[in-house]
Amino acid sequence: MPTNKLKKTSIKKHIPTGVWVLGFVSMLMDLSSEMIHSLLPIFMVTSLGASAFTVGLIEGLAESTALIVKVFSGVLSDYLGKRKGLAVLGYAMGALSKPLFALAPSIGFVFSARLIDRIGKGIRGAPRDALVADMAPQTLRGTAYGLRQSLDTMGSFLGPLIAVGLMLLWSNDFRLVFWLALIPGLAAVALLVFGLRETPYTQTKNVNPIDYKSLKCLNSSYWHVVAIGAVFTLARFSEAFLVLRALEGGIAIALVPLVMVAMNIVYSISAYPFGRLSDRMSHRKLLALGLTVLLTADLILAQSTHWGFVLVGVSLWGLHMGITQGLLATMVANAAPVNLRGTAFGLFNLVCGVALLIASVVAGIMWDQLGASVTFYTGAAFCLLALIALVCQPKKTIT
Repeated sequence: MPTNKLKKTSIKKHIPTGVWVLGFVSMLMDLSSEMIHSLLPIFMVTSLGASAFTVGLIEGLAESTALIVKVFSGVLSDYLGKRKGLAVLGYAMGALSKPLFALAPSIGFVFSARLIDRIGKGIRGAPRDALVADMAPQTLRGTAYGLRQSLDTMGSFLGPLIAVGLMLLWSNDFRLVFWLALIPGLAAVALLVFGLRETPYTQTKNVNPIDYKSLKCLNSSYWHVVAIGAVFTLARFSEAFLVLRALEGGIAIALVPLVMVAMNIVYSISAYPFGRLSDRMSHRKLLALGLTVLLTADLILAQSTHWGFVLVGVSLWGLHMGITQGLLATMVANAAPVNLRGTAFGLFNLVCGVALLIASVVAGIMWDQLGASVTFYTGAAFCLLALIALVCQPKKTIT
């Protein structure tokens, strides 16, 4: 008996191998994606003649599509009782979309490629997040999400860093960089297929997760988390505008992706420790800290296009992501029943997808009509309103 107790205690203290595998899969796919996405706003503006509004519209539609698709993949993963197959499909779509960017002759073609890529992200997102919750004990859930997010974001800064090196090496040849992005994408799919063994979970198979009786199991605590996620998304428009802000400052085109490197280094370094912290301290305080950091980032980015201001602003933006993204995922997982986790993540991302589309389109219009500074000042104002609303919430609604 003592041996069994010791064994159980040891298991609880360690993050499951499957979470590490999902983290490295995310890292490889993000490396692949960010080799393209860190250059894509510049490619659209300088090579294809797009406006800031067009960039904002494409980014908003693409990212919101990914979040909206998550609701369907999440529901399906709950219905089937299996999640790995959907995750593989989503990662494969993401990898195979990369050559389309290299072949793109127009904005419309880029938009189509971006949608395919983001639909793939949507298909894999909710099942992957639910897999983490299925595998990690509740006492380590924040830590597990923080670890996966940290590894994911490591790819997000390695991708732009590699893109910068290749752009310098090949005299700003966007399309060649886009072709090479296929390699880590295919590696991510292979690792997921051969490296992850899905953990079964207890459920009533073939129960419709979106049936009224099933949805009633998603209580007010869950819907409160959804509302918080929507407010946070409205306060944070597409990161493509960070790249455009750096471009306004006269930074060489080949070096502009370094702003995403800076953001994602901070994001990667901070996600794991703040994930661990979320297992031990008040979620309300961490959410408030995240909003305060984002507000400060917006104010700094609004002040100047000087590289020093841009660097500090995007670094704080990354810190905000590290504080909040794993925390929100943990809150969703904790508020949802085990057999509805995929559905819960899907609905959460559906609402956040609509919010992201609104925020990015509005940011693009303001950028074109009133300038970049007004766009970031408006973001700061929204952060302040969200912070006030969070502070005024009854304490019992957020632990």
